[in-house]
Amino acid sequence: MNEHTEALSAFALDIKRGLDQFPKTLPSRYFYNEIGDELFQKIMDLDEYYLTRAEFEIFVRQKAEILKAFQGDNQKFRLVELGAGDGTKTKVLLSHFVEQQVDFTYSPIDISGNVLAQLEEALKSEIPSLHVEPIVGEYFKALSALNTDNSSKEVVLFLGSNIGNFDQASGVEFLKHIGDNLSSGDMLLIGFDLMKDPRKVLSAYNDKEGVTKAFNLNLLTRINAELGANFKIDQFDHFPTYDPLTGETKSHIVSKIKQEVFIEALGESIEFQAWEAIHTEVSQKYSYKMIESFAEEAGFRIVKNFTDSNDYFVDSLWEKM
Repeated sequence: MNEHTEALSAFALDIKRGLDQFPKTLPSRYFYNEIGDELFQKIMDLDEYYLTRAEFEIFVRQKAEILKAFQGDNQKFRLVELGAGDGTKTKVLLSHFVEQQVDFTYSPIDISGNVLAQLEEALKSEIPSLHVEPIVGEYFKALSALNTDNSSKEVVLFLGSNIGNFDQASGVEFLKHIGDNLSSGDMLLIGFDLMKDPRKVLSAYNDKEGVTKAFNLNLLTRINAELGANFKIDQFDHFPTYDPLTGETKSHIVSKIKQEVFIEALGESIEFQAWEAIHTEVSQKYSYKMIESFAEEAGFRIVKNFTDSNDYFVDSLWEKM
C-alpha cells in the first residue's frame, strides 16, 4: 500500500467514524487541503477575524518586553515553535531578536518537511543572520530530543490560539505533555483568544462575505473529490454557535433537507435528517481565571500576560515549575 492509499484510507475511516456517530462529526484537521489553506488565508484578512491582528499587535508593540522576559539574566535560549506555518507573526520577534544581537537559535517544528523547507528558505532571504535549525517530526518527540541538551533554556511558542481547538480535558493533557518534555525554568508562550462581546466572537466565524462558510463547506467538497461522495453543497449550510458562559465556539454544517449521500470509498450511503447538524470544529475562548487554571494543572506558573490594546487576545508566558 503506497503513501497516498494509506492517507486516503485514514481519511475515509475518519469520515466514516464521524458520520456514523450521533450527533455526527467531521474532523477539523481535514479543512486544510490546498483550497482550504487559501480560504483560511482569506479568513485571516477579514475585518471580522480579529485574532491574527490582535496577536500581531502584541508582538509589534511588546517585542522588547517579550525578549526581556525570555532572556531573564541574559541567558541564551532556543526558541522552539510548534506549528510555525509561514511564520508571519513570529518574524516580528525573530527580526527584533537578531537586531538586538541576542544569542538564540530558532527551531520550528512541523511534521511536514516541505512546510519547514519553505519557511527556512524564506527566513534565509528575510533574516539572513538568523540561526535556524528546523526539526521535522511530531511535537513531543522533537521536544523530548531537545530536552537532552541542557546548554540553553528552551522557550516554546504555541501561538494563534491553537489551544482553543482542544476541549478542556484534551487541552490540559496536551499542555502537560509539553511540560513533561521541558526542564524546570524552561518557558512556554501560548496564545489564548479571550472571552468578549458574543456578537464579536460570532461574526469572526460567520463573516458577511461568506468566506468562513465556504471554508467549512469545502470539507464536503473535499470528501466529494477524494472519496467519491455526492454531497450537494447547496443543500447544506454553515452555522456557528457561541456560549458566553463556557466560552465555547462551535462550527456546524447543517443539512437543509432530509437526504442521503453516497460515499463511494465507504461503499455506503449516509442519511441526514432535515436540519441535522454535523459538528466540525471547536474554538474555545478563555477567561483569565481559566488560563490560570490551565497553567497550574499543566505544571507551570504564569510569568506575564501580554495583551493587545482591545484586550481581545493574550499571549501568556509560563515557566515550567
